[in-house]
Amino acid sequence: MSVKEAPEKIVPAVERASAILDLVATRDRYPTVSQIAKELGLAKSSVHALCGSLAHLKLLIRRSDQAYQLGPHVMRWSNAFSRQSDVATEFSVIWDNESEMPGATITLSVLEGAEVVYIAARNSALSNRLVNFRTGMRFPAAFTATGKAFLSYMSDFEVRRLYADGLPEPLTPHSVQTLDDLLAELRETRSREYSIDQQQVAEGLVCFGAAVLDSKNIPIAGIAVSLLVDDLNEEIQQKTISNVRRIATTLSERMGAEL
Repeated sequence: MSVKEAPEKIVPAVERASAILDLVATRDRYPTVSQIAKELGLAKSSVHALCGSLAHLKLLIRRSDQAYQLGPHVMRWSNAFSRQSDVATEFSVIWDNESEMPGATITLSVLEGAEVVYIAARNSALSNRLVNFRTGMRFPAAFTATGKAFLSYMSDFEVRRLYADGLPEPLTPHSVQTLDDLLAELRETRSREYSIDQQQVAEGLVCFGAAVLDSKNIPIAGIAVSLLVDDLNEEIQQKTISNVRRIATTLSERMGAEL
């Protein structure tokens, strides 16, 4: 059969490889071959061969403990998807026309499980000294401004279920350390309609965030602006918050949200 012909059914090996990648991508802990085989109901020998091939293609990485994590080649596809996605495109357009926050670091991220994944970032020279935000970077949602914006749209029950095993290890002494404290932060976020990462990801850096909504008014992305704590005063803070909310609203409207 030529490559131009449509297959009559899904190729089993491709289907199994896709299932393995999905499993590795959605697990909080890196799975081993035995764990993958058990969860997917596949022969261990088959999983071992598939994981070996996926690792050779850099779709998976075999760790020193023999567990697997996603490989760098997946990021190439992720980057291509981000470039083609409407929200990332609109974000770039808005940022290119943005004149009220010259030199600011602004990021766009999506939620995956209990982490945020950055799909676009424009770094300033100042904040870049502390964190070089880049596409594909991940941080615990509980600590980030965009993560808190996402989580604020969940009920307390949903947040407790997401963190049934507890919060992740703190990144700084300022990182929220108890679930009750996180829920209190989320209540404040809902009330004021913007979120704050007060040095929870990096000491010396404060971030203000807001959610981007889709046509069903469900969060599909989050934006955040990062500033050095030493450069922050009341005027700059209020201007930053105003612009974060304005950009999030503009993006949401372009995604079909009814605000």
